[in-house]
Amino acid sequence: MYRILEALVRWLAPILSFTAEEIWQFMPARTARGQRGESVLFETWYDGLDGLQASAQQRAFWNDLLAVRYELGKRLEQLRKEGGIGSSLDAEVDLFVPDDWLTRYRSVRDELRFFFITSSLNLESDKHAPADATLVTLEAASGPTQLRFRVRPSEQRKCVRCWHHRPDVGVQPAHPDLCGRCVTNVDGPGEQRKFA
Repeated sequence: MYRILEALVRWLAPILSFTAEEIWQFMPARTARGQRGESVLFETWYDGLDGLQASAQQRAFWNDLLAVRYELGKRLEQLRKEGGIGSSLDAEVDLFVPDDWLTRYRSVRDELRFFFITSSLNLESDKHAPADATLVTLEAASGPTQLRFRVRPSEQRKCVRCWHHRPDVGVQPAHPDLCGRCVTNVDGPGEQRKFA
């Protein structure tokens, strides 16, 4: 998040100069690169984000997920137009992928619902794909890859804070309209997130 802020405040400076300057003043005075300049208006383009995806593996990891999100987005939009959902957060998705993809995305499988902007995303082996799952062929980094997905409207209650439909909404008596994640963020230490 820090690297994103470091880049974003510089991008905003020509357009929202006063806002960018105010943000700059609240950022730490010292960075890994040394002392921060006194004004964002004297800074140059931030190139620290390039290092986050320096390897071909990292680029392939995210590019393949983006390709899946593009295909899934078509189905979500179709379901929205049909009146089945109001937004993508009203949907639950089962994604059936080859076993090498299961291994590749195992470490972030619980985070994928945030990337795909759905209330639930279950990652399964394509060997368990039902006949009614939509088949798509992607141009993945390793070549053409077939996978299947199934989209359905969620039957879970909607959290009033994050708008995700979750089975744990209302479990905490003190917060009858919040999901467990939001209770942790509001009354607890905050959620722990992890990415690749």
